Amino acid sequence: MLQPGDQVPDFALQAGTGQIADSAELRGQRWVLYFYPRDNTPGCTIETGEFGRALPGFSDRKVQVFGCSVGDVEAKAKFAEACGAPELPLLADLDHRVAELFGVWRPSPDRPSGSVVRATFLVDADGRVERVWESLKPAGHAAAVLAAVS
Repeated sequence: MLQPGDQVPDFALQAGTGQIADSAELRGQRWVLYFYPRDNTPGCTIETGEFGRALPGFSDRKVQVFGCSVGDVEAKAKFAEACGAPELPLLADLDHRVAELFGVWRPSPDRPSGSVVRATFLVDADGRVERVWESLKPAGHAAAVLAAVS
């Protein structure tokens, strides 16, 4: 898993909002990328809803927020809508390549082929990992990340 000080790898993914998140184009600003295991599961729904409600606070601090998991663009749009966060860009990492680059794609007991591990990365304006949250609980996590970017 990437750690503070590590350079974020180059990637570009499309979100359900239609936005493209390109790590090279994000240089010059701070941003958050949270990985979640699967759409339409209880914990992921809580986390995504909370990040959606916290977007104005992140925007006030000039910090973009992206969620990321496997699945296609249409599924991401539907999941964001179901969470009451249609404006939250959820990135479609269809082949889990970006999850692998960040070190959050791992085998699990229920999915031996692998799944996304819940983790969040705060990235600085130079494209380096500023802070990492792992082994986290979804409820309250968005507020904790927002407090860290203040």
